[in-house]
Amino acid sequence: MTEPILTTVRRRRYGAAMKAQILAECERPGASIAAVAMAHGVNANLVHKWRARAAKRQDITMMVPDVSFVPVPLQAAGIASEVTELRIELRRGPVTATVSWPMASAAECAAWLREVLR
Repeated sequence: MTEPILTTVRRRRYGAAMKAQILAECERPGASIAAVAMAHGVNANLVHKWRARAAKRQDITMMVPDVSFVPVPLQAAGIASEVTELRIELRRGPVTATVSWPMASAAECAAWLREVLR
């Protein structure tokens, strides 16, 4: 009887320099990804995967803003001092209720409104 010969499948590893070279060749005008991959003995699907990962890395680096936060001074609006009361209109079906609440006790109004809307 003959015994089967067991072989282990090893994955090829490509260096960063080779990947960069292949990706650069793919970026040339009129270049075919399949042709570039065949010229280097690499599967075209693998080259597509490398291109997607490179594009994703580039998008991530472009998303990080280089500008720090710049505060913009705003002048206080005179409108806030003119408002003296809150007006709330509640509708449930055909019934409408309008409530006026003093602005000085807005926190109590919020608590009341929470209870009403339960």
